[in-house]
Amino acid sequence: VKAIRDIAGHLPFRDGKETAGGLAARVKKNRQAANNAEVAGILATVQKRLSEHPIFTSATRPKTFVNMLMSRYDAGDTYGWHVDNAMMGGSRTDVSFTLFLNDPQSYDGGSLMIQDTLETRQIKLEAGDLILYPSTTLHQVEPVARGQRLAIVGWVQSLIARADQREVLFDLDRAIDSIASPEPTEAQNLLSKTRSNLLRQWVHC
Repeated sequence: VKAIRDIAGHLPFRDGKETAGGLAARVKKNRQAANNAEVAGILATVQKRLSEHPIFTSATRPKTFVNMLMSRYDAGDTYGWHVDNAMMGGSRTDVSFTLFLNDPQSYDGGSLMIQDTLETRQIKLEAGDLILYPSTTLHQVEPVARGQRLAIVGWVQSLIARADQREVLFDLDRAIDSIASPEPTEAQNLLSKTRSNLLRQWVHC
């Protein structure tokens, strides 16, 4: 995270509206790192680390990383309520993520706000922490009042299109891991069989 922040300090950034579609472009006020070799290297490293992370892969069942961007919010910047584009570059967006790069104490405001059927959740994580959420949700970045908010945002097309099915498989992964033993038990075998058979039904290759 520190290495990314150090590199970001001298990167060229451009108007974030360039990558916003439809209504989102009207409510987006931030900056995004321009494409160059340094940015590509950072994003490739992040993608590799995420692809190797067992919780990330269990929660997303990634088919492909659709896109990733480094975004910067200075004082006064914000991104109003919006939903992410359903398609990017010909691929469906199923899961969105935000990787926080600044210590939360270094800036005021800038929380990620996500609406669900129960409430609006306010998220502001430690540097190096990441949140996953369905790309179908309305969300916003509240205005930054002080300091700078730096983050990497991205989108995954999942092998499992439906969020409720991904949740079932994620829970099965956790259950199987929780009863792991050197010699597989009958419960482990049955749960693994169930997971495999659900994958056969639900995977979209």
